[in-house]
Amino acid sequence: MTHETTAPEPEGTTRRERPARRGGRALRIVSGVAVLGLTAGAVVAGTQLGTADARALPAVDVEVAPTPVTLECPGPVLLPQRTVRGDAAFDPAPVAPVVTVDAVTAEGSGAGALAVAPLGGGTALADLVAGGGAAHLADVAGPLVVRAEPRDDAPVAAATGASVVTDGDARGLAAASCRAPSSDDWLVGGATGIGSTSTLVLSNPGLTAAQVTLEVFGPNGPVEQTTAQHVVGPGATRTVDLGGTAAGQSALVVHVTVAGGQVAARVQDTAVLGFTPAGTDLVVPGAAPAARQVVTGLDVEASAVGASDAPVLRLLAPGDAATTARVSLLGADGPVALPGADEVPLAPGEVVDVPLGGLPAGTWTAVVDADVPVVAAAVVSRSGVPGALDDEARVERAWSASTATDVHGVVALPRGIAARLVVAAVGQDDEDRSRTRATLRALDRDGAVLSEVPVTVDAGTTGAWDVADVAAGAVALELEPDGGTPLAWGVTLTVAQADGDLVAVLDPVPVNGRAKDRTVREDPAAARG
Repeated sequence: MTHETTAPEPEGTTRRERPARRGGRALRIVSGVAVLGLTAGAVVAGTQLGTADARALPAVDVEVAPTPVTLECPGPVLLPQRTVRGDAAFDPAPVAPVVTVDAVTAEGSGAGALAVAPLGGGTALADLVAGGGAAHLADVAGPLVVRAEPRDDAPVAAATGASVVTDGDARGLAAASCRAPSSDDWLVGGATGIGSTSTLVLSNPGLTAAQVTLEVFGPNGPVEQTTAQHVVGPGATRTVDLGGTAAGQSALVVHVTVAGGQVAARVQDTAVLGFTPAGTDLVVPGAAPAARQVVTGLDVEASAVGASDAPVLRLLAPGDAATTARVSLLGADGPVALPGADEVPLAPGEVVDVPLGGLPAGTWTAVVDADVPVVAAAVVSRSGVPGALDDEARVERAWSASTATDVHGVVALPRGIAARLVVAAVGQDDEDRSRTRATLRALDRDGAVLSEVPVTVDAGTTGAWDVADVAAGAVALELEPDGGTPLAWGVTLTVAQADGDLVAVLDPVPVNGRAKDRTVREDPAAARG
C-alpha cells in the first residue's frame, strides 16, 4: 500500500504561533492525561526488616505532564477487483473513491503543534503550529496518523476520514472519526453471507509489532476461524477477509485483543443485491460489554414492519449466561414502544438482529438494558432509485456504534458534507422527567470558538439540529456535558446524490481532561528503620 497524499495548503495549515487562548468561552476547556498509579516496590522486603513506630508522613502534590493525542485515520475504502470480461459496463468499481481527512485542534492552553503524516512514517503532509487550527487533506492514498502535541494541558483535538464512492459495488459514504489505537475493541456489524463482504482493517501506528487475536461471533455462536491470530508490524496495515476466516455469517461481531502493542481496528462492510449496490460503511469499535448500551444517531426513514430496508439493532451477550435485553427507543417526542423489539431473548455467544421496521421517521436512540454485559450497534438504510444497469433501487447503509454517555468530545466535520448534530438524554426509565444540559462550541479554521450555545434535552428524548443552522462555517463541534441526565451524542453525515443519499455517522473523539496534581505519600514500609 502506498502512503502518498497530496495536501493542498488549507487555511490554517502554516501560521505564526499565537497565544494560547479560547476567546468567547463561558467555560474553560479542561484537558488531562491518564496517570500511572504509584505503588510501593518493597512490600515483601519490608516484612523482613525491623519495625518502627508508626509516624505521619507528609503528602506531596506531584503534577503530571499532559500527553499528546495520537489518532489513526482510515484511508480509501477497499474496492472490488475489476472484472476480466473486458466490458466496462460490468466494472464493479467504475469510479475511484474521493478520500479526505479533516483535522482540528482547538486553541487554548492545550493547543500545541499538530501534524498529519502517513501511517508508515515519513514527511508530514500537514503541519499546524502551536495555537490551534485546522487542516484539510485531499486525495488521501492510505491510512494517516494525526498527532496533537500538548502545551500546559492536553490538546482538544479530533480528525475525520471520509471516502465517497458515487457508483459501483462500493457505492457509499464510508466515514469515521479518527481513533486512538487500543488493545481491546468490539466491532458490532458486518456480514459474510451472500452478497455481503466484510474486511477487518488493522493499523498499527506504534513502534513495535502487535500480536492480534480475534474472536468472531455469528447467529449460531462463536465461529471457528481458519486463522485467529495475526501480526501487524509497526507502521503497517493488515487486512483480514472475514469471508475467508468466518464464511457464511449473516451477522457478525468481532472482538479484537492485542498483545505487545495497540492497533486501530475497523470493519469495512459492503453489500450488493445481485448487481445493485446496497451500501458501504465502516464499522468502528463501540463500548465494551456492559449492562447498559446506548446507540444514538439513528436517522431513520419511515419503513414497514418486515421491510428489507428497515433499521436493525444488533445485540450480543458475549459471556456464558443467557439474558433478556430490554430495548427503549428514544425519539423527538419521547420513548416509543415497538412491538417485538421491547424484550429480546439473548443466548450466550449468539448474535441477534432485531428489526426496527415500523419505527416512525426521525432521529432515534436505542437504549439496551440487560442483567449481564452485552454489546450493541445499529444500522439504518437509505433507498434511492435504480441505476442504468440496476434491476432494483440502490441502497445505502450507515452503522452506529454504541457509545459511552457524558462524553466531553470533539467531532471534526468533513469539508463539503452536510452534518447534523444528534444529542440524546438517556433517563433512568420512561418516567424520568429530568433534563440534560451541555455546552456546544463550534470551532473555526483557526481553532477558535466561532459560537457557543447551551443545549438542553428532555430525558427520554433525542434532539437533532442541522449544523448549517446552528454553527454555519464550523470545521468542528465540541460538546461538553454540564450535568443532569446522562447524554449520548454524535454527528450524522449526508451526501445528496440523484440516485439516493449517501449517509454515515461519526462518534466524538473524547477530550481527556485537565492535567491534575496527584497527591503522593511516602510508603511507610520504605521509611522504617
